[in-house]
Amino acid sequence: MKVIGKILLTILLLLLLAVVAVYVLAQTQWGASWISRTLSQHSDYQIAFTKLEHNFSDPSHLILDNASFGLKTQPATVVAKKIDLGLSSGQFADPLHFSSIWLENGTLNVTDNGKPLAFSADRLQLNQMAIDSPGSKLPVAARRVDGGIVPWKPQAGDFIGSDASFQMSAGSLELNGVPATNVLLQGSINSNQLVVSNLGADVALGSVTGSAQRDAQGNWQVAILRLNSIRLQSDQSLSNFLDPILTLPSVHFDRIDVTDARLEGADWAVTDLDMALKNITLRNGDWESNDGSLSMNASTFVNGSLELNDPIVNLAFSPEGVALTQFSSRWVNGLIRTSGHWTRSDKKLTLDELAVAGLEYTLPQNWHDRWMARLPDWLDSVEVTKFAANRNLIIDINPDFPFQLTSLEGNGSNLLMARNHQWGIWSGNVSLNAAEATFNRVDVRHPSITLNADDNNINVTEMSAFTKSGMVESVATLSQQPQRALSLTMTGREVPVDLLHDWGWPTVPLDGNGTLQLKVQGSLAADKPLKAGMNGTLSVTAGDKTLQQTMTGGQVAGAQ
Repeated sequence: MKVIGKILLTILLLLLLAVVAVYVLAQTQWGASWISRTLSQHSDYQIAFTKLEHNFSDPSHLILDNASFGLKTQPATVVAKKIDLGLSSGQFADPLHFSSIWLENGTLNVTDNGKPLAFSADRLQLNQMAIDSPGSKLPVAARRVDGGIVPWKPQAGDFIGSDASFQMSAGSLELNGVPATNVLLQGSINSNQLVVSNLGADVALGSVTGSAQRDAQGNWQVAILRLNSIRLQSDQSLSNFLDPILTLPSVHFDRIDVTDARLEGADWAVTDLDMALKNITLRNGDWESNDGSLSMNASTFVNGSLELNDPIVNLAFSPEGVALTQFSSRWVNGLIRTSGHWTRSDKKLTLDELAVAGLEYTLPQNWHDRWMARLPDWLDSVEVTKFAANRNLIIDINPDFPFQLTSLEGNGSNLLMARNHQWGIWSGNVSLNAAEATFNRVDVRHPSITLNADDNNINVTEMSAFTKSGMVESVATLSQQPQRALSLTMTGREVPVDLLHDWGWPTVPLDGNGTLQLKVQGSLAADKPLKAGMNGTLSVTAGDKTLQQTMTGGQVAGAQ
């Protein structure tokens, strides 16, 4: 029996010695290399670390130095100077589930697709880590990340898992191309429902704070979003800049507050922007709201050739449409002010009052093309219930027929300025007059025009102007049908007999002042040249000389 006891004791000592030897060798560089190589050969993962550490003063922790881990067919998912694996009694039932995993000084590469990580933990702790997800739907690059996920159970396409709480901070972060610093993020995920209870970051020399949640279908509800003193520059146009927001599947904003923001992009900018947006849902390029509102003001707003100074906008949203309770702005050295409403059912914008004063406006060279262009789908018609103009300067520098109206004033009522997505004067009344005007190098004084429009015609009931020593008066009718049939009668008394030369009529072989009468019929159809469709007669009397001329197809027989 003593011999058997000695043999058993010897075997136990040898086993203990072997265990000690393995324990010691495992913590050497050679042991770490052998373990890494063995695990990599017998799994789908590439695993490497330079040293394995264990301390009996803290027996529930294994530490891997200079470790990397990932699928063999992909870049390493985790690269860290230190990985601390917290062990527990549950390790025997689930060897790959740890009490805690600590990642320190390394990089975490996250993807939306591919095989999920085999590891999980009651807690994942990050310390001074970098996170990259360049191939994700929302690319993220974060540096100096500290934080934790409890519990951490990654799934395919979901690194955090479907049921976890998280809290993270990052020294710097770039989200979908937008950089931020000093980022704080707190929230949770429950059955694929994401709750961001606290978000804070320094962005574009300003700060962003907020809270939001996303349901399992991907719909967002933003409880609050505050942007303060943002200074953002972009190389995108305004429409491209807004596209990511306007094309979201669904996002509801309870409230957005913007304070003292300055934004600049390709051919657009806004300075000193203050905005409050409440209770609105954006979904697939459209919006919905019950009792929503928008209040906005800025120092300047520039979009292409449009520049507004001190614009103020107040809107109220409802299922029926938008109430424009206030819009005012300084524009081209003058003031524009209006209020009204847009209705969703007929896509009609009704301006209860439109007032313009003191403008010094030069028409863009393509103003005629803009006038003929089709309006967007959301705007079918525009009606101005009351219109007033005061002391405006309007200039057109088109070399074919330049003109200028000085101190232009006027008023109008019930003006239907657009119908079926097309600009025009479709109904209503308007009267305009100016102190002075120049039409293609012909100077006149006190020009005025009065017209009314209905579904059939635009009727110019009075059009007159004073020349240097005489007066011109006209009446006209323009059809509202596509052929745009025009009938015009003009009478001039004590006017230069060559008055009409610069307005398109050939030179008449008379001199001095006289009396003239012009009658013209033609077509202003959009797809036809103007001159070729004109027919008419001109009668001129100067002293004892009288001249009759006839125009056919824009040509006067025998004219110079």
